[in-house]
Amino acid sequence: MRGLDRKRRLTSESEAGYTLTEMLVVVGIIGLIAAVLTPTLIGQLGRARAKAAQLQLKTVSAEVEMFMADVGRYPTAAEGLPALVKEPTGVEGWTGPYMRDEESLRDPWGRPIRYTVGADGQGYVLVSLGADGKEGGSGVGRDLRAPAGQ
Repeated sequence: MRGLDRKRRLTSESEAGYTLTEMLVVVGIIGLIAAVLTPTLIGQLGRARAKAAQLQLKTVSAEVEMFMADVGRYPTAAEGLPALVKEPTGVEGWTGPYMRDEESLRDPWGRPIRYTVGADGQGYVLVSLGADGKEGGSGVGRDLRAPAGQ
């Protein structure tokens, strides 16, 4: 009787676990799911960064307008956006800093936000070059602009 129990136990122990084929099927299914979902998730990340950049441009634009309200003019081309963080020399009425630090003047891709002042010192344009970092583009690589100052 003992020999029969021992034989059953050995048989059931050798049948326990997964076969190599079963493991390969599971790994294949996981790989297939990853291959299908990865492009979708990467696309979502790109769109999220583009939305974050647009919101950031609106925030910087509001702070440029605050600078204008306090100082009576927009930051000059020479001062640029750093005038929102550190008081430019010879400026009266500056009540900043308007932005936390110069890092907040970079887009989600780590590039500086472009600031251009109108020829007559009136108005400005804020631009992020998008994911591709080049002028023009489409999709998440397109240029993003803030509402221009008047």
